[in-house]
Amino acid sequence: MIDFTFAGFTIPKGWKAFWTTHSTHKNPKYFPNPKKFDTSRFEGNGPAPYTFMPFGVDLGCVLYTQLQVLSFIHNLMIKFKWEKLFPNEEITYRPLPSVENGLPIRLLPHST
Repeated sequence: MIDFTFAGFTIPKGWKAFWTTHSTHKNPKYFPNPKKFDTSRFEGNGPAPYTFMPFGVDLGCVLYTQLQVLSFIHNLMIKFKWEKLFPNEEITYRPLPSVENGLPIRLLPHST
C-alpha cells in the first residue's frame, strides 16, 4: 500500500476510503434538483450509467432485481396508504442518510 492523491486529497497509506450512494444520488451534476421526488428521471434511457446504484452496482447489472423491486414497490404503492408514525422526523447525513427513530411507517390497506 502507498499514499495516493485523488481529486486534490491525499489518502494516507492504510486509510480506508468510503463511498456512499448518497454522494452520487444527491449530486446535482447527475440529478438536477436532487431532493425533489421526480420519477421522470427514470424515463427513456434513465440516469447515466453508474450514477444511480441503489444496490451498490449499476442497475443494468441487476435487471431482474430492478424488476422485482419495482414490482414490489408498485404493489405497495397501489395497495396501501403509507403513514409515517413520526411525521416531522428529519433525515440527517452522517455520512449515510439516517433518521432518529428508523422512519417507522404504518401501511393501511386501501378500501376496495
